[in-house]
Amino acid sequence: MSQSLNRVAVVTGAARGIGAATARRLARDGFAVAVLDLDEQSASGTAEAIVADGGTALAVAADVSDEQQVNAAVDTVAERLGPPVVLVNNAGVTRDNLLFKMSSDDWDTVLNVHLRGAFLASRAVQKYQVDQGWGRIVNLSSSSALGNRGQANYAAAKAGMQGFTKTLAIELGKFGVTVNAVAPGFIETEMTAATAARLGVDFDDFKAAAAKGIPVQRVGQPEDVANTIAFLVSDEASFVSGQVIYVAGGPLD
Repeated sequence: MSQSLNRVAVVTGAARGIGAATARRLARDGFAVAVLDLDEQSASGTAEAIVADGGTALAVAADVSDEQQVNAAVDTVAERLGPPVVLVNNAGVTRDNLLFKMSSDDWDTVLNVHLRGAFLASRAVQKYQVDQGWGRIVNLSSSSALGNRGQANYAAAKAGMQGFTKTLAIELGKFGVTVNAVAPGFIETEMTAATAARLGVDFDDFKAAAAKGIPVQRVGQPEDVANTIAFLVSDEASFVSGQVIYVAGGPLD
């Protein structure tokens, strides 16, 4: 997409899964992409794959829940790639457990990475977006925002992400910045594989069981989410803001 030439995108949690697929897709669309992850070595794999395909990418290490690290990372991106105008808040972790077994650390870790991380990254990037008079923020929510057994922390974080999205859309719209959320259903990633392992279920059986309850009769792939994000950050999506789009293979209540 010619409109994205010379535009810079930051994707958090981009070392693997949905984040890596999104970083690669945005690079193919012409964005210079900052691959931000907790570990720079892990992020380098995604960045190197983008460069090998002819794109422009930079691996940056940061703990998204740490204010100083986030601010430093965004400043590094601005210095080395140019002002970041697209932000995909994808970084996330799970610490699943039933409420009576969930520790305070389990709660705090999930809320800090998802919600605090999205807040810190959005605040750091928005000043560049406002200066440029154009910007896109896409926050990763989840179908778990509707409630999911054993995920009180994750569900709360992902539901909070939706309210955060709608509020930023109201605040930033007049500056040419749109803000939307994508809420994936079952996506085949290392995270869902880890869930199956925790439950003691074979991953292929786990996926097959999930697919039976999905109208399109398959589980999602990271690229399914990346494709939706690619539309939301495009010029063609300039009148779409404050929305939560479920990428789940069918309708959800």
